Amino acid sequence: MSFDILKSFRQLSTAFGPSGREQDIIETLTELTADTVHDIGAWEHHIDAMNNLIYHRPGTGKTVLLAAHMDSIGVVVTHIDEDGFARFAQVGGLMIGDLIDRQVRFQNGTRGVISFEEKTPYSKLGFDNLFLDIGAASKEQAEQSIQVGDFAVFDGEPFQQGDILCGPYLDNRIGCLTLIGVMAELAKKDYDTDLYVAFTAQEEVGLRGAQTAAFAIQPDYAIAVDVTDTGDMPERKYPMAVKLGAGPAVKIMDRSVICDQSVKQALYAAAEQEHIPVQREIMEFGGTDTGVIQRAAGGVRAGAVSIPTRYIHSPSEMANVRDIQHAIQLIASVICRGWKD
Repeated sequence: MSFDILKSFRQLSTAFGPSGREQDIIETLTELTADTVHDIGAWEHHIDAMNNLIYHRPGTGKTVLLAAHMDSIGVVVTHIDEDGFARFAQVGGLMIGDLIDRQVRFQNGTRGVISFEEKTPYSKLGFDNLFLDIGAASKEQAEQSIQVGDFAVFDGEPFQQGDILCGPYLDNRIGCLTLIGVMAELAKKDYDTDLYVAFTAQEEVGLRGAQTAAFAIQPDYAIAVDVTDTGDMPERKYPMAVKLGAGPAVKIMDRSVICDQSVKQALYAAAEQEHIPVQREIMEFGGTDTGVIQRAAGGVRAGAVSIPTRYIHSPSEMANVRDIQHAIQLIASVICRGWKD
């Protein structure tokens, strides 16, 4: 690896970028990519109408798209009452248990805490029973800092403990970091792939950015990078053959996609040749950008590499740095090996 994963992740995870408000994370990704990828001058890049950040390194071979969504989940203020407390709606999928007494941060730096109406039994709480407290004494005071329509994100400090990386928004800033690592690795290698790398927008609210990016590019092949659940925790609610630290997972299917056989086989072959540990992933719930990329235009041969992650969509997501490093090696190897119909 040519860069510090924790340092780079801290830079990405603290950038403001909930779905539909990706400008800050775009700027951070652009800076980090320029600092990390030694042949960045060989890449063209632009931001499309959906706010996807797309890099392109022209080549004479097959057109390949690598994609990772850069947006995060969050909340949006829907109402501010006379006492200065705000009600909010979800931006992406949230669970009530992950929100109680959690700190959040608005784009302008205002911070607050999410709490709940205590007269409602905890077992009966719904999102209508939650509120956001910024410490304001009145509606007028609150509106000096926040307005209806303002977005907020989890506020937390990432840390690394041995090989474990923990913090908010591993989903999917760690996928973005993986693709920057791939770009950096490829700077040392020869390959003829016509390569696109897309950091996509609005995945958390319906895979929207990837759909438009894939339609515009119309690649021959595509690999999406995202997180996936693990099955290695106590009393796991359903069996899953993915463990933290056992290697990146090659997706077989999820609710949104059945992955292309040729892409899966290319990933398996690269893993075997390079002695990279990989796992096989079937995710029974949820989906990723892979699903809409596969269905773009006349169809794309699409697959996915997933980073095993615990506590997804919480402020304390957890992954293993070795899995990230191996994902970078795996994807870079596939690109260098080339593609066959």
